[in-house]
Amino acid sequence: MGLIQTIHEKLVSRELSCTELTKAYLEQIDSANPALNAYVCVTGEEALAAAAAVDKKLAAGEELGLLEGVPMALKDNMSTKGVLTTCCSKILTGYKPIYDATVWELLKAQNAVMLGKTNMDEFAMGSSCENSCYGGAMNPFDVNHVSGGSSGGAASAVGGNLAAYGLGSDTGGSIRQPASFCGAVGLKPTYGAVSRYGLIAYASSLDQIGPITKTVEDAAVVFDAISKPDPRDSTCLGAKGGATAQQLGSDIKGMKVGIAREYLDGVRDDVKQAVLNAAKTYEALGAQIVYFDLPVLKFALPVYYIIACAEASSNLGRYDGIRYGYKTARYNGTHDMICRTRSEGFGEEVKRRILLGTYVLSAGYYDAYYKKATDLRGTIIKAFNDAFAHCDVILAPTVPMTAFEKGHAASDPIETYLTDICTVPVNIAGLPAVSVPCGFNQKGMPIGMQLIGKSFDEATILNAAYHYQQAAPENFTDTKWGVKL
Repeated sequence: MGLIQTIHEKLVSRELSCTELTKAYLEQIDSANPALNAYVCVTGEEALAAAAAVDKKLAAGEELGLLEGVPMALKDNMSTKGVLTTCCSKILTGYKPIYDATVWELLKAQNAVMLGKTNMDEFAMGSSCENSCYGGAMNPFDVNHVSGGSSGGAASAVGGNLAAYGLGSDTGGSIRQPASFCGAVGLKPTYGAVSRYGLIAYASSLDQIGPITKTVEDAAVVFDAISKPDPRDSTCLGAKGGATAQQLGSDIKGMKVGIAREYLDGVRDDVKQAVLNAAKTYEALGAQIVYFDLPVLKFALPVYYIIACAEASSNLGRYDGIRYGYKTARYNGTHDMICRTRSEGFGEEVKRRILLGTYVLSAGYYDAYYKKATDLRGTIIKAFNDAFAHCDVILAPTVPMTAFEKGHAASDPIETYLTDICTVPVNIAGLPAVSVPCGFNQKGMPIGMQLIGKSFDEATILNAAYHYQQAAPENFTDTKWGVKL
């Protein structure tokens, strides 16, 4: 049984009130957040007000929805009306949106209790969460290690039991990678399954919102709640195929689980062995393992960085110090003000990616880089479609390594960029993928694997992940932090 269901039953049975539960989470945040730095904004008053409304509903004998009263958190790049939303960037200092993101609208309508906004790499650009202007979120398994990025705060909060679930965004692995590092479940939905309205954009053709949870059941429940069509996002179709939570437990005997050999290249031995052990578990469950080649994977990382940085160069052009956010104190004319504001307001990694994106879109280089990357994107999409003619899901490592120590990203930035090598192909192809814990290294740090599915086939990958969770519960362990239920 998932954590969300556990909380729901305790609320309905009146074993505890929603106010008591919310206070317990807020107290644990107050105690543990100085070490984990998972939250950058705690919304205690708003959370207690929402909890009181749920308790009033319970006292009146009204039926309670599954997500009502469940304490959760939002990544700091999702708009929340009247609540600080900074993308963990100095350039958005003091910014409070005047509207809610669609995902928060949907959850708020179900009386979700938002505990606060979680830490992230600035504008979702990074793989360690250390690019945040607030300092990085730490790993709940060992605070000397990073939580991963860019949704590191959400993964740290969920892994550290400071929220029942969190919403993150995944542009090149930013849900799955920190979930892998923090021993959580992270779902990157199909592009277009969840509305991006109110998500502050990094790369619009790659970004997708999804849940980070303790269990597969919880991921399915949250996905079902937020995957609705939205006319305000022209790319959003909503989910297809019915509620995924109701399809968990369906028989997987005869399911073909594909493993692309290229996904195992360059992966650390302990990670590779954990993934291969998971394949053996699937065989024991009656699935068939199918090995195949996917040579286009070698193009995925350069294609991703060219497309993502090009789109970031366009999206981040709106931050000029005129309309909202940070504005430089000293300047000589409008042009100088904008230049100084951006130079002072953006962090080094964001400036690096804006420069790269502007370069690949510039005259004389557009065809050589950006156009070639978009052409290769089509080749990668076709290669995945061809692969799914031979298998139902693809099994792969989530990250080629486990969580690295804090400060390592600055000392070895190339290795940090390579942490995306297993995750970015999914974003390029717009496919769904879920990361689940599949073991631990010698230091006790979690290892994650991902299951990749066909477009809008979240039900299949979540069901496959659920069967693995049932067969290997020892990999879904808890940490010393936070609220225990």
